[in-house]
Amino acid sequence: MVTIRADEISNIIRERIEQYNREVKIVNTGTVLQVGDGIARIHGLDEVMAGELVEFEEGTIGIALNLESNNVGVVLMGDGLLIQEGSSVKATGRIAQIPLLNFD
Repeated sequence: MVTIRADEISNIIRERIEQYNREVKIVNTGTVLQVGDGIARIHGLDEVMAGELVEFEEGTIGIALNLESNNVGVVLMGDGLLIQEGSSVKATGRIAQIPLLNFD
């Protein structure tokens, strides 16, 4: 029979507590209300910025452009054929950018 010592248990618990990762990741998410003609209306995304890239659950990227009090208008950067009402969307925290080339 195996005997368990209290100091061993205490040490194991102490090690686990010290190794615990307390990192919290907050994700700004929303839900598709409607989609069509390359535009999606999103409910939620309360903290999204104008021009911010958003990612739909099936991988399509969009740009948040029309920020209204109860929804966000997003221009789709792909066909978005798999996006449907109720799909999940998350803000990326990145503003859309286009690199400029200098031809001097």
